[in-house]
Amino acid sequence: METFAIDNLRITVDKEGTNSYAKVSYPLRYGRFSEIVTPEHIFQFNLNGELKFIKGRGKRWPHPSEWLKKTIADDWVYYSTGGYAAGTYDCFGEYYVPCLSYPSNHFISWDPFEEDVVRSAIEAWGDLHGKLTGLHPGSISERGREFIALVILNSPAELRKRSETLHKIIGDGISVLPPDTRHVDYEVIPIIIADGCLYKCGFCRVKSHFNFGERSRDNIESQITGLKYFFKRDLCNYNSVFLGQHDALNASVDLIEFAAKYAFDAFDLGNSNLKCPRLFLFGSVGSLLKSDHDALKRMDRLPFKTYINIGIESADQETLDKLGKGVAEGAVQKAFAKIMDINRRYENVEITSNFVFGSDLPDGHIESFLRLMEKSFDHRLDKGSIYFSPLMNAKNSRWTKSIKRKFFDLKVKIPAPSFLYLIQRL
Repeated sequence: METFAIDNLRITVDKEGTNSYAKVSYPLRYGRFSEIVTPEHIFQFNLNGELKFIKGRGKRWPHPSEWLKKTIADDWVYYSTGGYAAGTYDCFGEYYVPCLSYPSNHFISWDPFEEDVVRSAIEAWGDLHGKLTGLHPGSISERGREFIALVILNSPAELRKRSETLHKIIGDGISVLPPDTRHVDYEVIPIIIADGCLYKCGFCRVKSHFNFGERSRDNIESQITGLKYFFKRDLCNYNSVFLGQHDALNASVDLIEFAAKYAFDAFDLGNSNLKCPRLFLFGSVGSLLKSDHDALKRMDRLPFKTYINIGIESADQETLDKLGKGVAEGAVQKAFAKIMDINRRYENVEITSNFVFGSDLPDGHIESFLRLMEKSFDHRLDKGSIYFSPLMNAKNSRWTKSIKRKFFDLKVKIPAPSFLYLIQRL
């Protein structure tokens, strides 16, 4: 690590963050990064010199433990510790709420991007880039000059282009990440092994326009080669992979295993700056039911902790029909029983599930869910989180405002970790 001052900037190159993700209520940085501190802000950059975080300094900033993040897809995310309300961890499983700069999670009423101080921080990034461009580094070290050159190269306009490059490499945009990626702060390398999904549910806001179809091994290898070049130096700050898109579990286990192992080796995840490599997939009721124990054993032996998120939505037939889900109540019952069995049987595979949550659903939806809980659990389990996706109804704003209280009323009756689903894209 090296620190030097120039003009009114304090620049630190190659800072060491922690080497494992943790559930904490204060800003924690992972892997290696560099930093520029101005009188008003702290700017942090990845090993490619790309902006990663901004944090305000002084009393005007909303909270000393809150910050802005720039994603690899050029989105802004504001991490709030309490702007939503108390009980953040119980609601979301984290000590912060990622507030997104695009329409999503409408039940979060506070929009930080309407705050002058937050907008000013984003504008300050452009100002800093302009200042660095006109800077004369003088006698600072070669290491420091190289870092400044990298930041200048990665201008706001260039970062927008890079997001387009990412989507070209993998052949599509990632409209939604599994909720379990919260465990790695949504920092995943995306590889699409199959397009589309088995169902095109009527209620889904992130459905694919593709019918389900596997990608070829050549295509997957090409994605991984392109991604290695895309992440460049910063690849060592990643330890997790998302196999997309919406129902990767429906791909053959041979393809899942191939993609996971090939990525692990090609990205050298065993030598990442971060411990505990993780693999994330989406699955459906149909793809889960067809997965036999031979397939699950093979996934359990992968060099990852694997999370598979299953879209169940409801155990009530009337609700399933209203949602346009296209599955039968009996299949849901079998799928949840299989989830329980897998979570008990396999150490390195964890299945989580999604249910919908809304004001205009049939009465049988919650009733059937509680019966499913009573039938499935004989004691509390800490594995297999259950997520609830709020369905917003513009005509019932009162329900939307009380969603957290209504969720807590239900949460106390669930013998497993349960949270609201924050929908975040990549």
